[in-house]
Amino acid sequence: MTTDGPSQQPTAAGWLGSMWLYTALRFGLFFALWGLLVLLGLGGLFAALLAMVLSVPLSFVLLAAPRRRFAAQLEARLDSAREGREALDERLSGGEEP
Repeated sequence: MTTDGPSQQPTAAGWLGSMWLYTALRFGLFFALWGLLVLLGLGGLFAALLAMVLSVPLSFVLLAAPRRRFAAQLEARLDSAREGREALDERLSGGEEP
C-alpha cells in the first residue's frame, strides 16, 4: 500500500475517516452485544455494563485491522509533519550547523 512519491502524502481526511470508522465499529460492537444480552433476558443497565466489559477485549481481537490502519495513518501523518519541520529547520539554518 505504501508507494514513494508526493501522491502518498497523508491527509487529514484519511486519518479522520479511519478514526471515525474505528469509532463506529466500536459503538456497533457495544450495541450489538447490548442487544444480544437484552434478548437473552438481562436487564437494561446490567446488560449495558456487561456489554461494555465484553466489548473491550472483543474489540482488541475483532477490530485489530481497523485499529492498525488508523494507527499507521496517524503515524504517517506525524512522520510527515516531523519531516516538514526538519526541512524547515534546515532551510532556516542555512544548511550548516555552527
